[in-house]
Amino acid sequence: MVAGRTIRGDEAKSERAESFSQFASTLTGGAVAILATADPAAKAEASRRLAAIWHAGAIEVGHATPPQRPARPARPALRPPREMPKRRAFGSASGRVALLHALAHIELNAIDLAWDLVARFSREALPRAFFDDWVGVACEEALHFELLMRRLADFGARYGDLPAHAGLWESAEATADDLLARLAVVPLVLEARGLDVTPEMIAKLERVGDLKSAAVVRRVYCDEIGHVAAGVCWFDTVCGMRGLNAAEAFRERVRRCFKGELKPPFNHEARAAAGFPKHYYDLMKS
Repeated sequence: MVAGRTIRGDEAKSERAESFSQFASTLTGGAVAILATADPAAKAEASRRLAAIWHAGAIEVGHATPPQRPARPARPALRPPREMPKRRAFGSASGRVALLHALAHIELNAIDLAWDLVARFSREALPRAFFDDWVGVACEEALHFELLMRRLADFGARYGDLPAHAGLWESAEATADDLLARLAVVPLVLEARGLDVTPEMIAKLERVGDLKSAAVVRRVYCDEIGHVAAGVCWFDTVCGMRGLNAAEAFRERVRRCFKGELKPPFNHEARAAAGFPKHYYDLMKS
């Protein structure tokens, strides 16, 4: 309510945009504000807007301290991994809703992971191209979340209707003080794992005739190849700047900072398309 009236639709968007333009005086300031935004739709909208401002050359990187954890809405209920219900078959509408909801939750976390990377490591000696790439990643993650939200709406569902995994931010916390560890664990383990498992999800959706959901998931998959490529590029670049062997540095960071194991089968074709050398990870498989 403002001055006794209800703000609706375009008015609310206009006021959010005006407010956002005020705090986005630097890239990192905008990133921190997005991390502090609990509403998922507003977070995605602000991500696209900040990316446009940055790519227009209207702001500098700046320095701002990100929160320890991003703001989250009251729903979905977050549960430990062991308490999450088992994935249902894709043949039923409820099973596909569960899949789309889980993917939307991953993409929402991916938005925050990209902005946290931008803000948290802004004091490193990094070129503008580094920020160009990760702002682009954040913008694409926001688009993915919005596409998944729209597809959920086709089923009469929305993000927050189902419980979600509570452990997705653990990798950010484990790598908060080490840029190489962050690059190793997030794009080169977590997102690369998505390249391994997503083709089968797409195939299952197509087999049950849900071509619209399959198209959304395929869009996410294709873009994630580029995200892994950005991870490889900047991991190798930073290793070169520090005089480190990239393959050895990758394996050391993953062993130290990632709780799980690298599980085959690997999608070597997609990983190769991202420029991810097989010898980095193949020797670490469980």
